[in-house]
Amino acid sequence: MNMWVRQIHRWLSMAFTAGVLVYIVAMGQGQPPAWLGLFALLPLILLLVTGLYLFALPYAVRWRSDGRPIAQE
Repeated sequence: MNMWVRQIHRWLSMAFTAGVLVYIVAMGQGQPPAWLGLFALLPLILLLVTGLYLFALPYAVRWRSDGRPIAQE
C-alpha cells in the first residue's frame, strides 16, 4: 500500500503543478473565473493527506515495533 500512496502522491504533485500553471496563464489573460482558483485546490488537499501519511509512516512503524530499531531493506 505504501508504494501506491507514494505513486499517487507523485501524480498529485504533477496535477497540482499543472493546475497552478493553468491559473497563472489565465491570470495573464485577465481576471480568471473564481472556479479556476479552486482547480488546484483539490490536488493540494489530497497532497496534504498523502503527505501527512508518508510523513507519519516511519513513526508509526517504530511505534508498532515497540521502539526496536527498524531493519533497513
